[in-house]
Amino acid sequence: MKPIIRLEIPSDHAAIHDITERAFAPMPFSGGDEQDLIDRLRDAEALEISLVAELDGKIVGQVTFTEAFAADGSSGWYALGPVAVEPELQKQAIGSALIEAGIAMLRDRDAAGCVLVGNPAYYHRFGFRLFPQLCPEGEPAEVFQILPLRIAEPNIVIGFHPLFHG
Repeated sequence: MKPIIRLEIPSDHAAIHDITERAFAPMPFSGGDEQDLIDRLRDAEALEISLVAELDGKIVGQVTFTEAFAADGSSGWYALGPVAVEPELQKQAIGSALIEAGIAMLRDRDAAGCVLVGNPAYYHRFGFRLFPQLCPEGEPAEVFQILPLRIAEPNIVIGFHPLFHG
């Protein structure tokens, strides 16, 4: 069954928090606070796009996009993440559907591009490429990636929202 992908609404917040906590709990790279990060970003009105996946009326996944900040001050940059899917429903293309819907929305906004820190083998399928030379300080360069959209070949450092770091 294919999920319905839609924008989050206030009644989704608790489910998003819980799903994110469950999805990241077994991950060795997780800081354990991804669900709290989403809450902080929402409280700061920093979630540019927050989508949920719904199956049979139940929220089973989510993805967030926030504004990212280019060192040269240019606008139109976004950061992807966190993205989470109920553990028992992972590897069923729900996360992919969420990410693809979010990227389509970024294209509609004429975004310059999107950054993330994540598994290159997974995110390559969406067009993300490694750009270790443009990695902001404090991020792991070996997994820093950019999806060029309006800007075909990025050449500036693009950082995450400050709430990602505290």
